[in-house]
Amino acid sequence: MVDQSTQSIVIEAPAAEIMAVIADFAAYPEWAEAVKETEVLAWGPDGKAEQVRFILDAGVVRDTYVNAYDWADDGLSVSWTLTEGQVQKAQRGSYRLDPLSAERTEVTYSLAVDLAIPMIGLFKRKAEKMIMDTALKELKRRVEGAR
Repeated sequence: MVDQSTQSIVIEAPAAEIMAVIADFAAYPEWAEAVKETEVLAWGPDGKAEQVRFILDAGVVRDTYVNAYDWADDGLSVSWTLTEGQVQKAQRGSYRLDPLSAERTEVTYSLAVDLAIPMIGLFKRKAEKMIMDTALKELKRRVEGAR
């Protein structure tokens, strides 16, 4: 697996509201520009998605893939791994929510992606940074805009 990239952002909302947006995969195409379609393939006994198929068009990377999700019992983190992909050979990611106050939360997004197509390291890191930066800003806009 390749090196993991990590970025954080502060969102003016409680952690529970942010996690609810993260867990609402059906709504991703409404606010995550690169996500064109989602489908929950399997649900856990707790009612949370365990396997989700995505159709992604992030410019540099276009892929249809499936991620398996692991939700923390405390409601403050979720992690995932790629189980099936066309362009990606591997993906490992997570969101960790750290409440700063009742109405303010730091969200840390970690992501490692290994592509089946060769890409120069510099371009790959730049693409990862852009994808993560965009994802965090879109999440912030979605959560704060719904308040």
